Amino acid sequence: MPAPVSDVDGLFQLPLDEFTAARNALAAQLKKAGRGEDADRIKGLPKPSVPAWTVNQLYWKHRKPFERLLAAGEKFRNAQAAQLAGKKGDLREPLDARRNALNELTKLGGTVLKSGGHNPGPDMMRRVMTTLEALATYGTHPDAPPAGRLTDDVDPPGFEAVAALIPHAGRGLRGTQPTRVLTFQQRESKKKAKLTPEELEKQREEERKVRVAAAKAAVQEAERTLRTAKAAAERAEAALKKAAARAKEAEKAKAELEKRWEKLVADAEETRQEARRVASEAEDAAQEVEDAERALDKARKDLDALDL
Repeated sequence: MPAPVSDVDGLFQLPLDEFTAARNALAAQLKKAGRGEDADRIKGLPKPSVPAWTVNQLYWKHRKPFERLLAAGEKFRNAQAAQLAGKKGDLREPLDARRNALNELTKLGGTVLKSGGHNPGPDMMRRVMTTLEALATYGTHPDAPPAGRLTDDVDPPGFEAVAALIPHAGRGLRGTQPTRVLTFQQRESKKKAKLTPEELEKQREEERKVRVAAAKAAVQEAERTLRTAKAAAERAEAALKKAAARAKEAEKAKAELEKRWEKLVADAEETRQEARRVASEAEDAAQEVEDAERALDKARKDLDALDL
């Protein structure tokens, strides 16, 4: 029996097939202690999906690479904010850092799946990577899904939400902290009612810059993905050519072996026939020797009889 857990975090660190029983046991424990509201809250926790469980395990058991991914996501957002502020800079380096951190953690996710008895197939790995990418995009934002306590896959935030996650760096804005995602459009509509036409135009320009920065990042990411895909396709094509050449050589060797085999079979058959012929001749020769010996013996007996 698995050891009982004493808190919510412990539930999400268990093997997936132990989650439900441990959750119910913890809820019963809390209810017995007079904490009915907490017990109801725990009882209502859904069993995580396999990708969500995998990402939870990465958070609890591989914290350093997990934090590297979040840090890389933060640097990427800061690089976007710098571009909005008119500073020179390339998004390539933070994009590479985020991609490397994402790949590292995804590979660890495959190991977690295998050790947990789950199949790390292509679709499963895609769902794990998508959830990790979404967490990297949200970072430490207040509206970010709770890393380590996920119950379902997490999709990356939409375009407007991504824009809201980027810290504003222009003049006349209230600080540099990102706007809360869920209330972004509501606050925006309230501000528009109080702003002058010039301020509204300035605000629209800032929003346009945010969209442009996000679009540039998306283009750079797409270009890098395309280059990676082309390189992989070229490697696959080269490997295919080598495999085809090896297959051709193998077919040639097979044909030669078949010819040699046919010749060996024919030679063996010819040898068997020759052996049979020689054996027959040997039998005939042995019979002739036997007949000659009998004739000699008879002749000697006839000679002895004459001498008498």
